[in-house]
Amino acid sequence: MGTTLLPTELRKHLFYETSHSPSLAELVGYEEAKDITDFCFIANPYYPTPAMLRGLQDNFPNLIKSYPSSNPAPSQRDLASVLHVNPDHLIIGNGATELIVLINTTLIDRIAVPVPTFGEYIEKLKDQRDAELFALKPEENYQLDLNAYLAWARKRGLKALLIINPGNPTGQLFSLEEMSDFLRRAKDMELVIVDESFIDFADDNIPSLLPIADQFSNLLLVRSMSKHCGVPGLRLGYCYSGNLFVLNRMRQFIPTWNVNTLAQYFLSLLPSTDGEYHVARKRLIGDVRWLYEALRAIPEIDVYPTGANFVLFRIKGGMTAVELQTVLLSDHRMYVRDCSNKIGMDNFHIRVASQGREKDARLVAALQQLLRSPK
Repeated sequence: MGTTLLPTELRKHLFYETSHSPSLAELVGYEEAKDITDFCFIANPYYPTPAMLRGLQDNFPNLIKSYPSSNPAPSQRDLASVLHVNPDHLIIGNGATELIVLINTTLIDRIAVPVPTFGEYIEKLKDQRDAELFALKPEENYQLDLNAYLAWARKRGLKALLIINPGNPTGQLFSLEEMSDFLRRAKDMELVIVDESFIDFADDNIPSLLPIADQFSNLLLVRSMSKHCGVPGLRLGYCYSGNLFVLNRMRQFIPTWNVNTLAQYFLSLLPSTDGEYHVARKRLIGDVRWLYEALRAIPEIDVYPTGANFVLFRIKGGMTAVELQTVLLSDHRMYVRDCSNKIGMDNFHIRVASQGREKDARLVAALQQLLRSPK
């Protein structure tokens, strides 16, 4: 059905009010949003399982009327059991963004940030001028050179730096060997923040730093459970570090009951559904690989390699990203991420998160139709 969902001028002002994309519910209302495929917000389409969702539904009346636990330890133990880490070294937050705010306000004076990147790491600093921006080059496909980055940070006298692996929005992936080698060379840094929110989709064997994190006292890992667990509405994220001094500085400012009862109930389901989670995770990896190859076959776009559950591409000519986003939404009922407001990125980049093979195929067909070069 190809009807315009909202007047163009109304839709535009919502995009200008935040550096993040508006939710579909904001754009079209909750009912209309059910009929639109959301390729913009990044979440695992295969997890939670149907049984987990039924459990949440069945327990909803009691959960919504109950206070969450004021003791974070049980949820930390549930999460630690599937991550195979020490629960005392975990902090669970109301989404990774809550933790990023805590990091920025309690641990950071000045920090090196490669751009383009996830904007919260810059926007939620006490003063945005405290972010020293390491500009990635368009002609090099915005690829981060770890050696050059570390040398640049040292030259500027910085003692804290950020790496997102896989990168957002590029999907650039560093191997576990590359990251561990970098951390050994960066021991003079006081703080190295590594955001691994998409690392579960990098490979069947997850190349996360979690198993060796305790070896690096300056390392702080950040992960968003919205992405790999597919629960953005529950608002769950976590930090892990071998450095309890760093974690305890953050804990001083975490509100009591920061994780709601629905989220705590979901965390309690993780140990018994871990096998199903990894089946879902690996299924999505296969879907992303299919999507990447299908997009590469469209001559009108350049596609970036990815180690995440999304793919970034650049339109070569004709439409801008916002124009393509608008027509996909209004005529094809598909919502994609226009990356024009990412610092350092031009207005021709689109990011799409895999939503399963069938929906991805429909997106590819729509792009083939819209971007087809005139004969």
